[in-house]
Amino acid sequence: MEAPAAPHNPAESGSVQIVVTSPEQMRELGRRLAKLLRAGDLVMLSGELGAGKTTLTRGLGEGLGVRGAVTSPTFVIARVHPSLGDGPPLLHVDAYRLSGGLDEMEDLDLDVSLPESVVVVEWGEGKVEELTEDRLQVVIHRAVGDTTDEVRHMTITGVGERWASADLSVLAA
Repeated sequence: MEAPAAPHNPAESGSVQIVVTSPEQMRELGRRLAKLLRAGDLVMLSGELGAGKTTLTRGLGEGLGVRGAVTSPTFVIARVHPSLGDGPPLLHVDAYRLSGGLDEMEDLDLDVSLPESVVVVEWGEGKVEELTEDRLQVVIHRAVGDTTDEVRHMTITGVGERWASADLSVLAA
C-alpha cells in the first residue's frame, strides 16, 4: 500500500496535498482529521461523484466518536450524529440537491448548529462559505470515466484565523 504523499508547503499555503489509494486510507485520514476538529468547525468537501467524500466523513465520525452509521445524506439533506462521549456532535450535510446557495442553507439552521457541532458539508462550494470566515476546504480528485482506480489526490486547505497556525502536515503521516 502506497503511503500518503508528503505535505506541500503547509506553512506557506495553509494547505497539504495527500494521495489516498484505498477507501480504508480515506477513512483513516478522516480519523486523523477528527483529532484536529472541535465544536464550531466547518469542513467543506468537494469532489466528483464517488470521490470519497462520504467515506472521509465516515472516518471523521469514527474519530469523533459519534453515534449512528455515517451514510450519504443525499435525500434527507442533513443528519446529526450525537457524540457518544463528551465531544461535539457531527452534522453531516449533503448540499448536492440544493441550488439556492446560502438562502437555502439557512433553512437548515446551520448557523445555529455550527457553534456546538462539527459541520461537514458535501457539495458546499458557493453555498456555505458565508457561515463562517474559518473553514477547512477538502478537495478530492479522482480519475473519471470507466475506471476502478482507487487513487485520490486531495488538497486540504485551512481558511481563516482558526486554521492559520494549524499543522495540517500531520494529516499526511
